[in-house]
Amino acid sequence: MLYIYNNSTDPYFNLAAEEYVLKNFTEDCFILWRNSTAVIIGKNQNALAEINLDYVKENNIHVVRRLSGGGAVFHDLGNVNFTFITNDTDDFVNFSKFTSPIIGVLNDKLDIKAELSGRNDLTINDQKFSGNAQYNYKNRVLHHGTLLFASSITNISDSLKVKPSKFEGKGVKSVKSRVTNISSHLKSPITIEDFISLTMDYVKNNNSSEGKIYEFTKEDISSIIKLRDEKYSTWEWNFGTSPKYNFINEKRFKGGTVELHFNVEKGIIKNCKIYGDFFSKKDVKDVEDALIGVKHNYDSIHESLKTLDIGKYFSNITIEDIMEIAL
Repeated sequence: MLYIYNNSTDPYFNLAAEEYVLKNFTEDCFILWRNSTAVIIGKNQNALAEINLDYVKENNIHVVRRLSGGGAVFHDLGNVNFTFITNDTDDFVNFSKFTSPIIGVLNDKLDIKAELSGRNDLTINDQKFSGNAQYNYKNRVLHHGTLLFASSITNISDSLKVKPSKFEGKGVKSVKSRVTNISSHLKSPITIEDFISLTMDYVKNNNSSEGKIYEFTKEDISSIIKLRDEKYSTWEWNFGTSPKYNFINEKRFKGGTVELHFNVEKGIIKNCKIYGDFFSKKDVKDVEDALIGVKHNYDSIHESLKTLDIGKYFSNITIEDIMEIAL
């Protein structure tokens, strides 16, 4: 087994690194890594339905889609991520096999009683500190999970809040859980760096097969950066691959109520209807037509609306007003 400390904190790079190792290495691997502040969404989720977009934008929180299914999770530098990659497809959805070493670290080394709860969560006193997910590629299985060590619980909650009535669709919804940090249960304080070292050593010492520490080569890093730039940092991957969904939002402004209805496929507005009790000089169908074929993101919608004399379609309502309810 190869044991890898990935010291990057770039969420786009780190998700790309997982895919790169999965598809280009032949050895079993164990990786420990951390991300700067990010929301990591499951492969089958509607990104916009999982995040508090305003909060995410205001706080410069990255949104990245991963390979595996499951729900959205929050990462920051107080969270440690672990990844197992093995060559046995019989291990797929065998969450117990991959989480038992993590439970062992807490039980044996930190005197914290942790357990696997339900399908894919690790808990302490019924509070979740780890969510896990898996992805199968040919004869290899990737299992990864979070380890909340000293994360900002407030940021977790605020980043993942969203108005539930805004989206209707086939995307997998995340299940909200009570969460806790491992550091809150320590008998004696340790740093997150100490915890990372403790975890790596425990996994190495309790693995029956021989292994070695591996560092990414210049060639590895170059390939990972290419994958990051071409896939993981793109709007097309993170938002455009969202399942079909219907978006509905409304608000009352000085000039009246505006209600937007979008049908979105692969992140593109395929149909648009606008309702409300506003007054207009021109037919609002012009606005609807202008938004069809546009990406469901702020910049694209804003640019399309700027091509119209919006005041002639919505009396006493501005483009900025419309943008408040467009996402």
